[in-house]
Amino acid sequence: MYLEKLIEEATQLPNKIVAVAAAEDHEVIEAVKMALDKQIASFRLFGDEDKMMSLLQTLGLDVSERLKVIPCGDPDEAAAKAVQAVSDGEADVLMKGMVSTARILKAVLNKEYGLRTGKVLSHVAAFEVTGYDRLVFVTDAAMNIAPDLQQKAEIVQNAVGVAVRIGVENPKVAPITAIEVVNPSMEATLDAAALTQMNIRGQIKNCVVDGPLALDNAVSMEAAEHKGIGGQVAGQADILLVPNIETGNTLYKSLIYFARAKVGAVIAGAKAPIVLTSRADTSESKLYSIALAVRSI
Repeated sequence: MYLEKLIEEATQLPNKIVAVAAAEDHEVIEAVKMALDKQIASFRLFGDEDKMMSLLQTLGLDVSERLKVIPCGDPDEAAAKAVQAVSDGEADVLMKGMVSTARILKAVLNKEYGLRTGKVLSHVAAFEVTGYDRLVFVTDAAMNIAPDLQQKAEIVQNAVGVAVRIGVENPKVAPITAIEVVNPSMEATLDAAALTQMNIRGQIKNCVVDGPLALDNAVSMEAAEHKGIGGQVAGQADILLVPNIETGNTLYKSLIYFARAKVGAVIAGAKAPIVLTSRADTSESKLYSIALAVRSI
């Protein structure tokens, strides 16, 4: 429901162009077809021309003004040309196809034509979970391995930027830890308390940060009330900031495989949104990610 609303909102925006690096993948082309059918965006496909044309033909797509194919010799060239298109303003969103994350990020970080801004790049995933009354954002499940305090502050700001741009006013941010109190032996709790103070002092803006909070107290009012935890965030978190990539990866995949949640995700912090889905993600997830990227520009 919430992600479908995101798609509907994306269709109301002026046409955006998505540059897909190494687009010769069935799930990617299927997501492109779905996005074209729903008029979310136009596409520039970079990659192996024969393979892309074969997939387009299989799915009944024709090259047109809204769907162009740009031949490339290998995935590195496809990544470079797709990034260059976004850098030059010929496209609005970058999307990863059948190219490794390392290869596309190398192009994104290229000093001559890349999309770096000097900010931390971070993964922001918007989940629609059955029984939850809004989208819940998880960050960072894919990019930063063990972020320090300053990196966590930038990761929060990236996620807040995405949430605000899709209509979440003053999002509530919960730095997730194993406990609800500050324990000097647990660095994540120290960082959570510091982030809370940084928010109070205006160093992290356009949101409310409160922590440390364990997951149950961040998302369940019943759990928070049972433990006597108050505040503006407890039980009402919009954004869950995880302490490291292992926690984020586990939470991300648990929501998908155990809770059967739906998800769209982007990389934030670059000059333009980056759709960096896993090759194992479904075309539906890729479609939601495209909509999130378009909506968050």
